[in-house]
Amino acid sequence: MPTDRPTDYLISLVRELCKLPQETEWTEFKVNDAEPQEMGEYVSALANSAALAGKAFAYLVWGVADGDHAITGTRFAPRAAKVGNEELENWLLRLLAPKIHFRFFEVKVDEQPVVLLEIERAFRHPVQFQGLEFIRVGSYKKKLKDFPEKERALWRIFDRMPFEDGIANERVHDDEVLRLLDYPAYFDLLKRPLPENRDGILKALADDSLIRPCEAGGWNVTNLGAILFAKRLEDFRSLRRKAIRVIQYHGTSRVETLKEQVGAKGYACAFEGLIGFINGLLPSNEMIEQALRKMIPMFPELAVRELVVNALIHQDFFVAGAGPMVEIFEDRIEITNPGVPLVDTQRFVDTPPKSRNEGLASLMRRIGICEERGSGWDKVVFQTELYQLPAPLPEATDDHTRVVLFAPRPLSRMDKADRVRAIYLHACLRYVNREHLTNTSVRQRFGIEPQNIAAASRLIREAVEAGSIVPYDPDAAPKLMRYVPVWAVPHRNRRT
Repeated sequence: MPTDRPTDYLISLVRELCKLPQETEWTEFKVNDAEPQEMGEYVSALANSAALAGKAFAYLVWGVADGDHAITGTRFAPRAAKVGNEELENWLLRLLAPKIHFRFFEVKVDEQPVVLLEIERAFRHPVQFQGLEFIRVGSYKKKLKDFPEKERALWRIFDRMPFEDGIANERVHDDEVLRLLDYPAYFDLLKRPLPENRDGILKALADDSLIRPCEAGGWNVTNLGAILFAKRLEDFRSLRRKAIRVIQYHGTSRVETLKEQVGAKGYACAFEGLIGFINGLLPSNEMIEQALRKMIPMFPELAVRELVVNALIHQDFFVAGAGPMVEIFEDRIEITNPGVPLVDTQRFVDTPPKSRNEGLASLMRRIGICEERGSGWDKVVFQTELYQLPAPLPEATDDHTRVVLFAPRPLSRMDKADRVRAIYLHACLRYVNREHLTNTSVRQRFGIEPQNIAAASRLIREAVEAGSIVPYDPDAAPKLMRYVPVWAVPHRNRRT
């Protein structure tokens, strides 16, 4: 949603809310009553009730009479309000969990001062205030635990409500939709002709769920539409922290930053520019071929592209205050996204595709940014082997996923963990291609001279002792030994 609501929009919204025949579960009217504790509980109750009612936002309005909804004006001034020495807005935000977006707006309606508190609906979890969850029952605020049927209904909504279906901006007029979204990029990426009139453009955007008709008139811009095709992510407050950050550091630590850029546009319309910017920062080596100098990137560009795509598609958008990030060092690249992976990091190569954001993945596949076949990680491993780099390192914590690509490093400088990981991923890649790891394939993987069979055997033995790979046929002769990932036995099921 925009960082600032136009005055005419706010006036129109207040008038529309005043037309309601009575207070709803997602709207509350007050005149001057602005006790902080009560306000915090209302934020929880209204956010949860908005989710139940299918609304993008809930509203708490001061300066409107409760009974006839007459505009009376208010003395409440949120900017001046404090709880102790702490500003009211910060105090409320600190005591809410999970953090949600809410904003105070002050506007004059019929020459009377009105304060509008716009509250984002709950997502994924009920909103708590000071550890307690509240809900609206009619026009009354109650503790959610006292109404188990509403609590069950709320969780059912959370379970089936994907991020893409959420509303990034509601009640937007036709012209505003075209101002907010890069619709020419949408048609260009899908290789479709641009419709001749505005209605044709809006219909196409609606058909792909980028916008939806709003009950109160105009359109709702969905999260899917905003995150992929926003002209400025800054115009959508709930999504601006989801912009991808690219940071280049001096050396191998985060002490000194050389360059930093935060993506300003939606993922789809800015993707090729993003990849071009990242490639421009990647270190490269100069090689001479047939008397011509040629710059060779230190990291395979296809692997970088696949990992950036994965970070965008598989992130958990409900992790507040975090977005995808690419960090470039002299000896590695780290690509991070919010959220833990849906599969074990050790099974990235062989696991069939599983997307946290299916609508996002599907549309990005249609416009050619991703394949949605589960082969992205295969390509990453293949490219690192082709470039004879150390194996990529996937890591997962409680709240994010990171993949590290390492710069070229001779086998003699790889530690045991590097060597075992490389052998394991080599076995995985061979297995999904219906092949087996052998001494010959290991020598090819690391560029070991053909006569140095013993060096490859030592690498295989390390991985076997680490429990990463096992013999395909333990009874085979030593020269005929083949190996598979440890998860491929005893049934040796293969991905089809």
